[in-house]
Amino acid sequence: MKNVISTDKAPAAIGPYSQAIEVNGTVYTSGIIPVVPATGEIPEGSVAQAQQAFENLSNLLEAAGTGMDKVVKTTVFIKEMNDFAAINEVYAKFFPSPFPSRSCVEVARLPKDVMLEIEAIAVK
Repeated sequence: MKNVISTDKAPAAIGPYSQAIEVNGTVYTSGIIPVVPATGEIPEGSVAQAQQAFENLSNLLEAAGTGMDKVVKTTVFIKEMNDFAAINEVYAKFFPSPFPSRSCVEVARLPKDVMLEIEAIAVK
């Protein structure tokens, strides 16, 4: 059985999808972008956007009854591979060691023209 997870502390879905779904104690998030949930604003710069996206992810996982320490896999989509090192610095502050497995790919364009998007799989 699927359990829909949602919170107003992360950006609302902008299409026909859920913020996250839990199945058998595993939480699968949709892509999280760096939108400030309270205002709809997008911070400027890749570091500020990474900070906001990871805060949004953390809030969503908390709403699901899990946390960043329970993430086992992430996929990070970035607009510019030159931002890889800066985004890694922010990433490392949010995920405790041992770090989750991860894929990171450069993409041509992301929703709302943000610099990055992250999705995660976490256990409870």
